[in-house]
Amino acid sequence: MPYIDSGGIRLYFEEYGRGYPIIFVHEFESDLHSWEAQIRYFSRGYRCIAYNARGYPPSDVPDDPAIYGWQVAVEDIGIVMSDLSIGRAHMVGSSMGAYAALLFGLRYRERSSAIVAAGAGAGSPASDRERWLKNTSVLARALAARGMDAMAEKMARHFTRIQLKHKDPKGWQEFVNRLKQHSAHGMANTLLQCQAVRPSLHNFRDEFSRLTVPVLLTVGDEDKPCLETGLMLKSTIPAAGIWVCPNTGHAINLEEPAAFNAQIEAFFSAVERGSWGHIERRKQPVSGYENSTAARLNSDGALP
Repeated sequence: MPYIDSGGIRLYFEEYGRGYPIIFVHEFESDLHSWEAQIRYFSRGYRCIAYNARGYPPSDVPDDPAIYGWQVAVEDIGIVMSDLSIGRAHMVGSSMGAYAALLFGLRYRERSSAIVAAGAGAGSPASDRERWLKNTSVLARALAARGMDAMAEKMARHFTRIQLKHKDPKGWQEFVNRLKQHSAHGMANTLLQCQAVRPSLHNFRDEFSRLTVPVLLTVGDEDKPCLETGLMLKSTIPAAGIWVCPNTGHAINLEEPAAFNAQIEAFFSAVERGSWGHIERRKQPVSGYENSTAARLNSDGALP
C-alpha cells in the first residue's frame, strides 16, 4: 500500500491519471472512497490524488490525541503535496476537508491554484456554535463507548444526510457499510481534537477578504448548518462563487455526483482560462432608499 510519512504518521493515498494535480480532501464521515465518482471523471485529464486523514485506516490511528488537530489537518495537505513533488494544485474538499482546504489556501496561497469547498462551515455560525460543540462531545463519547457498528447507521440518518438514502438507497447503504469500517477511536479523537476545537470560519473573515485564490463554494439547500457560512464566504472572498444544489443535503458529491462534477469542471476551466476573476465588493445598502434606483443615479442622471 502507498503511504506518505507525516511526522511519523503514515497517510494512505491513491493516485490516478496524468496532468495538472487535484488534491481531494475527505469529510469527517467518509474517507478517500467518497471521491470515487470525481476521481473516475477527472483522472481522464488530471492527476488526481486522494488520501485518508490520520485516524482513518489504512492511515495510522494514533493513540495520542495531541497528534490530531485542525492545524495538523491543514499541514498534512502540504506534506502530501511535497512528498509527491507537487508545488501547486487545485483543491477539492468536503466538509472537514473543505475547512482544511480553505485554511490551507489562506496559509499557502502560492500552492493553491483553485479551491472547491463543498459543505464547509458546520458549527461556524454563532447561532449554531454552542449546539455544535455539545453535539461533537456527545458523539465522541458515543463512538468510544459503542463502536462503529452501532453508530454508523444512526450517523447516516442525520437530517443533512438522509437525502442520500431517498435518492440512492444502494449508495446510502454503501456509505453506511464503509462507515462501519472506520476506527471509532480515530473518529472520536478527530471529533475532540479537531472538530470540537477548530475556530469558526467566521473568525477568519479579515483573512478571507484578502484571499486571492479562486474559490467555488458548493452547498446543498437542505444543509442548513452550512448555508449561512457559505453565503458569508461568498460575500467575503473576492474571487468566490457559490453553487447551491437544490433538494440536496451535506454530501453533495455522493448525492449528485454528475451535477457536482459539472460545476467543478466549469470552475476549473474558467480558472485555467483566466476568466474566473475578482469581483468588486460593493458596499451593502443600509436603507430602502439607498437600494433604490434613484439613490444609484449619478449627479448627471446616469446609472453607474
